[in-house]
Amino acid sequence: MGWFNRRSAPGSHTALLRGSDSKAAGAAVLLSSARILTCAHVVNDALGREPLSTEQPGTDLAFAVSFRGGDAAAGVTARLSLWLPPQKRSGSPVWGGDLAVLELDEPAPDWTRPVVWRDMVEGMELRAWHGGGAAITYADTVAGPQDAGCRYLDGALTGAAIGPGYSGGPLWVRSDFTVAGLAVAQVMTGAPALRAQDTVRRGWAVPWQTVREEMTRAGAGDVVAECQVVRRGHTSGPCETSVQAMVPVLRTLLDDPARRTDHCRELLYALGCDAPAGGTQAPTLDELATALLVEDRALATLSESLAPAVRHDPRQRRALSDLLALGRIEDHVRLLSFAEHRRLVAALRRSVDADPGLIARAAREALRFMSLPTVLSHASRLTVADVDAVVLGLEDYPDGGLASTQSIPVPALLRLAEFTAAATADSANRTDLRAWCDRVAGRLGISPSALAERRADAEAWAAHQPSPVTRIGTRLTAEGTEPAGRFRCEIWLWHRDGTRVGVTTPKDFLLPEEIGRLIRRTAEGSRVPGEPPPSQVDVVVGPAQLEIDVDGWETGSELADALPDLAALRDVLPDVSGLSMALGSRYQVALRCPELVVRTHGEVRRRWAADAPHSLVVGDPSVDIQHLYELLNSAHRDTVRVVLHGPPQQRSRLLPVCLAMGVPVVLWDRAAVSHEDASRLEELDPTGPLDKLPERLQNFRTTVYGTGADLPAARPALVWHDAELSLPGPLHFADPL
Repeated sequence: MGWFNRRSAPGSHTALLRGSDSKAAGAAVLLSSARILTCAHVVNDALGREPLSTEQPGTDLAFAVSFRGGDAAAGVTARLSLWLPPQKRSGSPVWGGDLAVLELDEPAPDWTRPVVWRDMVEGMELRAWHGGGAAITYADTVAGPQDAGCRYLDGALTGAAIGPGYSGGPLWVRSDFTVAGLAVAQVMTGAPALRAQDTVRRGWAVPWQTVREEMTRAGAGDVVAECQVVRRGHTSGPCETSVQAMVPVLRTLLDDPARRTDHCRELLYALGCDAPAGGTQAPTLDELATALLVEDRALATLSESLAPAVRHDPRQRRALSDLLALGRIEDHVRLLSFAEHRRLVAALRRSVDADPGLIARAAREALRFMSLPTVLSHASRLTVADVDAVVLGLEDYPDGGLASTQSIPVPALLRLAEFTAAATADSANRTDLRAWCDRVAGRLGISPSALAERRADAEAWAAHQPSPVTRIGTRLTAEGTEPAGRFRCEIWLWHRDGTRVGVTTPKDFLLPEEIGRLIRRTAEGSRVPGEPPPSQVDVVVGPAQLEIDVDGWETGSELADALPDLAALRDVLPDVSGLSMALGSRYQVALRCPELVVRTHGEVRRRWAADAPHSLVVGDPSVDIQHLYELLNSAHRDTVRVVLHGPPQQRSRLLPVCLAMGVPVVLWDRAAVSHEDASRLEELDPTGPLDKLPERLQNFRTTVYGTGADLPAARPALVWHDAELSLPGPLHFADPL
């Protein structure tokens, strides 16, 4: 038996249990230590419903999940987080959808390991187990042709067959025990053009390619991102050039066969491989190099066992650094060992439990020049389930976004860990994180002074009391010509001391509700302890977007975001997943349109300085562009505020004139269809004290959006140009070469 052969069975099995008898309704796939994937019809079975029921179960329901591996067993509860119901296809024996993701109420046991996915191809030899996990239940099958995103499976007429209880479970590739898809169902007698004898051992599966596409389409791209996947080049083995580049370095480190055997046995245990029989010769250097390039954490794990032994031997320490450098140029080699990854995830989860916003704050400071992974750029508060995605995402930035030729730079994950440690209130977790950084830096050969410099930066940041954020600005760039479509969003923060700081945001175009949630989470994450959160939001738009109902965009809720952290209380809490507030109810929202005032910025300042006490109310149908221009140039030359009444056609002509003439504050009713609707703004007191107008507007919007959008109420819009708060220039995106 050779070295580095995968075990003949996976290390553990996962199952979803029925509520009625606690037996396996089906199997499941462990995506990460916080999430499992199974078939939607398995969830239906666990609930005692019809298998192909499409009704979504409540997110407050607790499902029993079992883990079995060797002599170990454990059970946890889980909650549904993604539901893609079964979708029947006319005239076809297969159906679509049929996927469900559940979030575990507590992490999976340490002895379990998330699966590693690979694409399924025809002819692939696969193996499945019943959800109960008994070793004798294995069933072998072969991947057949594809049909509407599914693949047929054909098993031999000996041994066990895939049947009830196998659904939702992983289909393991027999050659290396990666996972290529989910077992779904048998093809039953009566399918078109098939007889009973044709379907004895024919089943079908959902390949990983379809799982990935369906989940991404359903908005679960973050779940897909945290999955471990065989990287490009893995399926055909590593490049021979890469293998041969490693062999001389490995010879320097492990030329002695006995020493090589000892270190490789440690590596085998971490990889989950069967140890060869006693007396087996040491692996060849080529065999070891291949394993280091195929298994994503193998190189880091081997270097973890070598580092203490080479600490006092400069020649071997240089060789270990050279080996790690060769790994850094391979896109499928991970930064952390299995043990390092496990310890970091545990420590960061404790940080999230104590302060859900800490890691996001630390990332914005520690990695300010990096494009952050999606999970960090979209949220200011993390959940325990997000930690795996954070770690995996930042492992793709091993050099912290900064290149160096003089020494090994401090990787992004170590920077984040140092800044998180510096700001955590838990002294024990701070000690654990810093000890973790010391060990990883020592293994990587990072200069102690470089790590000390990052630690000092982190301590200075944690000790600094930032000036409170008083206002949030966001610039919306429309995608295409649709005013209510998607937008690219930039965000920055104005502090009390007058400074303006940009916030890392996604470069993709986002839906209005995504932008609303992003603004809320940014506001929550920017709050300074002991200070109120920012209450004002300036939305910078172009002339074509002045009529969008940005104040009505939904922002979600803190309670809905915290659902994963409140798992233990779900049985006593009402369903809060749908709670939300409109942006204009939560904040004092005003528009700014710099394109129309860019040439009159001095006029805006002059009008604010004049501080004329009266307002101009335009409520006469006869007022046209010429008349308004004359008014703003004569009797109302110092007027700060204009209130526009009337139908959309008249407002669309007069509003640009107001802004081009430097009027800082313009108020109108977006929903008004005639001058007779002017009375609907009276409750707002549009010409009352100017400094209280944004607050009155927020209260008005709270009443309107809180009582239902079908009421015939005004939808006031406000432009408010504050001459003292300068705007950054717009971002310019170049076409890729």
